[in-house]
Amino acid sequence: MPGKLEIKEISADQTWLIRQMVMWPNKPLSFVQLPDDDQGQHFGLMVDQQIISVVSLFRNGHQAQFRKFATLPTFQKRGYGSKLLEHVFSVAASQNITLVWCHARASALEFYQKMGMEPEGECFCRDGLEYVKMRKAF
Repeated sequence: MPGKLEIKEISADQTWLIRQMVMWPNKPLSFVQLPDDDQGQHFGLMVDQQIISVVSLFRNGHQAQFRKFATLPTFQKRGYGSKLLEHVFSVAASQNITLVWCHARASALEFYQKMGMEPEGECFCRDGLEYVKMRKAF
């Protein structure tokens, strides 16, 4: 991994462009803005001060859902997303969260399993894509 790597908390609006570019490039920016973005914790992984990966964590009691986890295509498959998600798990555990979950695209199931997450329930479709609920207990 070249360059200086840093993970830090960022604002919701700093996640939007990467969310859109990676997840929904054919949709307007407003499509990736969540109504509860103002209530989440947002994290960015930076290489040489450029944000290349983002994720948002939403707490509900002792559980938390992470959403809109996205890494720029030129930086995928190089370990950056894994590092960011490990950081989110660490933050969640330090906040006494006992379960973290997400709705993962079915195409990324193997990645989440490598991160210690387990599928729960059946696959479902939303916005033309197949998803599965993934969970990790602490």
